[in-house]
Amino acid sequence: MRSELIFQTPYWFLIFCLLAGAAYAFFLYQPEAPWGKRLNYVLAVFRGLAVSIICFLLLSPLVRKTETSVDKAKIVFAIDNSESVGDYGKALIKQISDASAELSNAGFEVSVETLDKNAGKRTVDSIQFDHNKTDLSGMLQTIKTNFEGRNLTDVVLLSDGIVNQGISPAYNRFPFKISTLAVGDTVPDLDIRIKDVISNRIAYLENEFPIRAEIVANGLAGKSTTVTLKQNGRVVQSQNVSIDRPDFFKVFEFKATSNQKGVQHFTLELGGVAGETSKRNNRKDVYMDIIDGRQKILLMALAPHPDIKSIRSIVETNDNYELDINILSIENNPPASTKPYDLVILHQIPNVLGLGNAQVRKFLDSKIPLFFILGNQSAVPLASSLNRSLIINTSNNQTDKVSARFNPSFQQLNFDAESLKLLERLPPLSVPFGEYNVSSGTETILYQRVGTLNTNKPLLVLNNNGQQKVAVLAGEGIWQWRQEEFAQTNKQEVVDNLFQKLIQVLSVREDKRKFRVYPVRNEFESGEQVVFQTEIYNDIYEPIFGQEVKLDVTDEKGKARQFTYTHSAESPRFNVSGLPEGVYRYVASTTLRGGQEKVGGQFVIRNVDIEANNTTADFGMLRELSSRSGGEFITPASLASFLEKIKNDRPADRLDSSEEMVELIYLKWLFFLIVLLLGAEWGLRKYHGGY
Repeated sequence: MRSELIFQTPYWFLIFCLLAGAAYAFFLYQPEAPWGKRLNYVLAVFRGLAVSIICFLLLSPLVRKTETSVDKAKIVFAIDNSESVGDYGKALIKQISDASAELSNAGFEVSVETLDKNAGKRTVDSIQFDHNKTDLSGMLQTIKTNFEGRNLTDVVLLSDGIVNQGISPAYNRFPFKISTLAVGDTVPDLDIRIKDVISNRIAYLENEFPIRAEIVANGLAGKSTTVTLKQNGRVVQSQNVSIDRPDFFKVFEFKATSNQKGVQHFTLELGGVAGETSKRNNRKDVYMDIIDGRQKILLMALAPHPDIKSIRSIVETNDNYELDINILSIENNPPASTKPYDLVILHQIPNVLGLGNAQVRKFLDSKIPLFFILGNQSAVPLASSLNRSLIINTSNNQTDKVSARFNPSFQQLNFDAESLKLLERLPPLSVPFGEYNVSSGTETILYQRVGTLNTNKPLLVLNNNGQQKVAVLAGEGIWQWRQEEFAQTNKQEVVDNLFQKLIQVLSVREDKRKFRVYPVRNEFESGEQVVFQTEIYNDIYEPIFGQEVKLDVTDEKGKARQFTYTHSAESPRFNVSGLPEGVYRYVASTTLRGGQEKVGGQFVIRNVDIEANNTTADFGMLRELSSRSGGEFITPASLASFLEKIKNDRPADRLDSSEEMVELIYLKWLFFLIVLLLGAEWGLRKYHGGY
């Protein structure tokens, strides 16, 4: 390290510092002292030096520190420690270890990286070829990040070229040469396997759902077997597989149903074929979440109306909705208010005939979200008093014809204001004529437009802030909107999207539980920790901490594990490890305000065995990767000659220089020097009787 003193003032100012110190010492030690002249001179020198140094520091001098370090040429052995490399990699471990020692002796700095990103620094001998996924691009990207700005010249990648996660590394650019050490067999094995399974993650209770299996076979033409779908060990359906060509591929579709809610475990199994290399890839597990979670919507109307068919089409577009229709003038039998509807759409109810009016009050008492659609038969004053969102003061039951104008200030839902300008060109709705007022917390979605005149009268409003969600459309004639939109655009998107989003925000179920425990994901991989998130709230939904939580986790066979932890702000998550593949159910409990709260759910642990899907080495990708990066494609037989070439063409070490500017006043040794000078002076004066 080299240091250089830099002055921010003219250097001859040092003379004034020395003169100040000398003058201070001269006037202080000029009188006759009780000690000898020699000691008097020593004390004067101590005081003069201390004062001169302090004055010098007041000039704010700087020290420039320059430090030079040697950054050796670096080589990284990137080891693909996946299962597909397996025996090929193990056979080369000693050779790689010897090569690492040989390069270290030649002056290189050698490191080892594997697919295990969190494994830390490791030796070649400790590598286990057991990784069940291969992300070569991710490994090389990690090397690039770890050695950024350092003298990394070469990466030697030991791999079979099989990539089953991430993107191919041949499409990336790296600031170092990559030489690929190719291992494995490029000749495809005689094998039949389930390449992939295509299915929905969610299905509805007692509904039929498809499960598709992609079967691939190589070199087994003329042979046959069966593929079977099982549920919890019970055979659901079997199909014959006749391999009619060497490179066989075919999709087999199964239809399944389930009358049990929750995650159900299905298995696809291939029968063995004589001559195939491995039966490990002849089985795939499928986990389906069977739910009875369709949101129930009731459309209750006074009389048949074209709007009813339009609303039905809008609602039934979404498979998550189950719609009941009740037309009072035909059935004259309102549905029970106890049925757990998530939304009730009231078309011309309450009405002047009194049909269903009492039922509306029951819906209001039960806090079910309501969507009022007013019409010519609506009892407008009663509807205004019941919906509590839009108050219409009208007389003589007069009506008006208005079109719609979107309110761009409405932000609760993500609407495209530009596309909603179409509403201004659609046929007018029939609305009550009168004075319109909205209550507190109610937002206007659509305004009324009379001819070409824009008004501030609301046409469609939403109140989503109270204990009960309510929307009001002040007119009838939605069916005309949908017809005219189709006539103009050949689509029915704008009107349908408007009401679909409105129905969605009204019907969505809010989670108001004060105790919640849930896994951060629904699915985890085998060997991965299952992470549970915990949330506990008080009566006003502020988070609280310090509660003891009991967690019971049960597998498919009924074996349970019990855990206990304390919920805290620093650690709101709890991790469970060591769970094998399967479907698990959990129940968590805690005590809140003297009562016990419980919550439950389920999650899945999958055995991700994608390494068995493809065991044919891809040397073409390795050649392309080494060619693009300026490296070499090598085989185990040519590794020794490659190392010799690397040693003979060893890159020069890099000199890294860093410079730092520091004010002299921050140097600690100067502080201690001043303290030493003043302390020594003071001590000698006191010792010899001075004051």
